[in-house]
Amino acid sequence: MTLSLRELFRPHSIALVGATDKSGWSLSTFQNLRDHRFAGKVYLVNPRTEVVHGETAYRSLSDIGQPVDLAYVMVPTPAVLSVLREGAGLGIRNYVVLTAGFGETGPEGKRLEDEIVAFATEHGLTVLGPNGNGYINAAGATTPYGLPIPAPLLSGPVGVVLQSGALASSVLSFAQARNVGLSLLTSMGNEAMVSVTDVMSYLVDDPDTSVIALFLESVRHPEEFARVCRRAARAGKPVVALKIGTSALASHTAQAHTGALVGDDRVIDAAFRRFGVVRVHSLEDLIITAGLLASVGRVGGRRLGVVTPSGGASEIIADRAEQEGLELPAFAPETVHRLKAIVPEFATVQNPMDVTGYVVVDRTLLGRALEVVAEDPGIDAVLLLNDLPRVQPADPSVTLQIAGATADRIRRAPVPVMVVSNVLADITEFGRYVQAQTGFPYVAGGIEHGMAAIGNAVRWSETVTAAGAEPEPVGAAVPVDVEPGELWAEHRAAAFLASHGVPVVPAEQVADEASAVAAAERFGYPVVLKAAAEGLGHKSDIGGVRLGLSGPADVRTAYREVTAALSARGLTGAALVQPQRQGGVELLVGVVRDAAWGLTMAIGLGGVWVEVLGDSALRLLPVTPADVREALAELRGHGLLTGARGTEPADLERLSEVVAGIGTLALSLGDRLAALEINPLLVRGAEVEALDALITWT
Repeated sequence: MTLSLRELFRPHSIALVGATDKSGWSLSTFQNLRDHRFAGKVYLVNPRTEVVHGETAYRSLSDIGQPVDLAYVMVPTPAVLSVLREGAGLGIRNYVVLTAGFGETGPEGKRLEDEIVAFATEHGLTVLGPNGNGYINAAGATTPYGLPIPAPLLSGPVGVVLQSGALASSVLSFAQARNVGLSLLTSMGNEAMVSVTDVMSYLVDDPDTSVIALFLESVRHPEEFARVCRRAARAGKPVVALKIGTSALASHTAQAHTGALVGDDRVIDAAFRRFGVVRVHSLEDLIITAGLLASVGRVGGRRLGVVTPSGGASEIIADRAEQEGLELPAFAPETVHRLKAIVPEFATVQNPMDVTGYVVVDRTLLGRALEVVAEDPGIDAVLLLNDLPRVQPADPSVTLQIAGATADRIRRAPVPVMVVSNVLADITEFGRYVQAQTGFPYVAGGIEHGMAAIGNAVRWSETVTAAGAEPEPVGAAVPVDVEPGELWAEHRAAAFLASHGVPVVPAEQVADEASAVAAAERFGYPVVLKAAAEGLGHKSDIGGVRLGLSGPADVRTAYREVTAALSARGLTGAALVQPQRQGGVELLVGVVRDAAWGLTMAIGLGGVWVEVLGDSALRLLPVTPADVREALAELRGHGLLTGARGTEPADLERLSEVVAGIGTLALSLGDRLAALEINPLLVRGAEVEALDALITWT
């Protein structure tokens, strides 16, 4: 739909259908087009009056008698379809429908909406909305938007797509306050026809856009969203998203412990990570991060050099750097030598670098220190703490000279320089003037949001190449014969996993006490005895697990107890005997099917810890061993795997290969798989072994 969206967003003539002096929407839309210098013709359509907003009005679209590229529709809900019928007959192909009362109101409104979509599809029309404010194409000075647009309307490289009409104006105002120019802002409305992913695709191809910012209530087309995000990554265009709303996964996953670790919001995190989307959690961070990424693009690493005029700010930055996973390495000896030559004797040369309040005396000091730090061989990027001037002095020439010199140093720097202000405050008209006159770069608002933006920029830079890669094709399908909703308990699930290459603890299913003892003797004591019955999910919930059995008498007693527990619940079954493993670290590896994003893997501390700590990392399948290593490193309990307190370190390479193989097997099982869980997966050095398993089918 990219071609038709270009026509939608760049019309040469616009008709405001339903224009009236009684409507603030109508007046705002008309004034926006006039005040922000739309170069084309604007026609006002109202069948009941000859003059609207001081201009001649037409009784209908047909009365205009001139070509119309876009109809902005504000008529009552029942009349919208008739406007489209008339417009289609006149060759008008593009529509923004401001009118509400459609799918958002219930079944009858949805029926009316479906009629509009069916008609538009049949006649090759493009409809944005309904129930949307329209759009602001700042790059093209085209503003069919139903709420007031405050001046100045700043044109720039950030494209904004919002699933919210009410917040669109707030986002616009904040972007203007921080001097972030927009290419396009679109209020999506009901997305009856044109979707978020359609507009994203347009922005990926739009030469005026270098960063895409999203406010999302839902991702309605996950596969298309993933495809567009991969295209954006390949084009080097960051996607920054504020996604709201959380809920639990469907109840069918609750049969596995994994269901307690996976919720829609955490799956969104995993999906965004996979597709290179920078997720933020406030409107401020949405715009500030987008602005910074538009300014600096890729950052070469996590090693940050910091130049400030404040010791207190240096401490705040150091704390926030640690929280964002950024490194503040010591300066190289040559850098220290050069800095000592320019800063006051009472300054301490270190990273972060506080050049001290002597900047009041020597206004070139901050810029000269920046130049030195930017050339340090151990630095990937520089943070410069620098506010734009707020109040115009009597003679602004010195201010312009200093700002211009700093801007030149930033342009010449061999690494990206990211400028951050002390606090989040609006940039004044004089500050805008200084930026415009000197080419001073974008200034991220406030240390808190600025550090978040820098962390986001670094993480996006690390993941963008992988995010742009097309998914590897799934291997050969593994055929399974299952009933709908069937649950494979341990004895069946473990045998299946073992037959497909997953290392599983040896086990024997036994049907009487004598067989249980014989199996225990073959394995050697101590052993574990567990209840085994079709459809039995959590054995411990019914007292169906006995550990540390050290002799025949223990085994016989355990067998009687677990089979009695089965009988008490009307279950027919037997028992499973396994050798008991000692030591090591127990992990959970679970896969559940998310309705939107497909199979999702959770990796965390297993055994009893899974429910107590909930310490897990999520990834969408497929995963590589490198993906698994990265996920393991996120766990709070990662130290248990690396030999904390003298314990045996796990062979992380072997562990990652096994876990990635579990993910590959899960994918090969097709759409029938609902959940697969191994809990625990025991890791002892290079030994990796599944001790329990559960598989649920749809």
